[in-house]
Amino acid sequence: MIDTGEVSAFRDLHTRLGDAVESAVRGKRDVIDLVLVAMFAGGHVLLEDVPGTGKTTLARAVAGALGGLSRRVQFTPDLLPSDVTGTSVYDPQTGQIRFRPGPVFANIVLADEINRAAAKTQSALLEVMEERTVTIDGVGHAVPDPFLVVATQNPIDLDGTYRLPEAQLDRFMLRTSIGYPSLDDELDVLRPGSGAGRIADVRTVTSPREVSAFSGRLSLLHVADPILHYISALGSGTRSDERLRLGTSTRGLRTLVRCAQVYAASKGRHFVVPQDVQDIADPVLAHRLVLTRESVLAGVTTSEVLADVLSRVPVPKPASQ
Repeated sequence: MIDTGEVSAFRDLHTRLGDAVESAVRGKRDVIDLVLVAMFAGGHVLLEDVPGTGKTTLARAVAGALGGLSRRVQFTPDLLPSDVTGTSVYDPQTGQIRFRPGPVFANIVLADEINRAAAKTQSALLEVMEERTVTIDGVGHAVPDPFLVVATQNPIDLDGTYRLPEAQLDRFMLRTSIGYPSLDDELDVLRPGSGAGRIADVRTVTSPREVSAFSGRLSLLHVADPILHYISALGSGTRSDERLRLGTSTRGLRTLVRCAQVYAASKGRHFVVPQDVQDIADPVLAHRLVLTRESVLAGVTTSEVLADVLSRVPVPKPASQ
């Protein structure tokens, strides 16, 4: 089990990382915290938002605070899988075939407008996300650790896009959006001389090795059986809801447990409470649910269905009560 001293050290690190990233991405601490949860939980993030809200800045700021390597890939219909993963090339100086790594060989990879690439290119990236390895000519090449993909897609402009199927959406640990800033934060961004968006000014406060070490330890954070029963009941609630054609998978529930562990530790606790599950449920589970055709026509959203399920499922009480 992870002890209170380690949890306290992680909370301090999580706060320092959030502060460093927020120096470039103003007024979006809740989104920053979600991205950090995914990074420490070993998952990936899907950002659904319109252009110009700071998605690229967020990914690069996280890489800057981490002290790791970041890469950006602009997905287009003509992008090939090898443009993402890398390929074997002939070296005329040595007369040998050598592997030339693609942009996925970085700690933070921004996959911009992932839904504009063809299915085979999407699949190439998603395979690396799951396996953490690129196989070229039968030889495996491991990507760096930690490895975080921040993929974006514009939910408004659908011309020339290839929709991510449910099985691929399920590979993303979290889905969220940045959104427009508040009036005060936008004025701060617009003010001449503001540090907003200045990636070069983001302080490096940790290292990839330290993040990897904490990630492994946080998987041992205590989750009591009543909490596990509560999470299982939430999954059953989505599967039995008539508005859904597809409820959450067991993989989705395991992801919820993993994220709740990191989220609880970021709050300074060495155990998970029901509030942690409720706070993280929507970004973890909503994109894994599939509405029926009738629900779509009625304008129902998966977030609304999930909120109803959360309100129906009994919350476990402390043993003393």
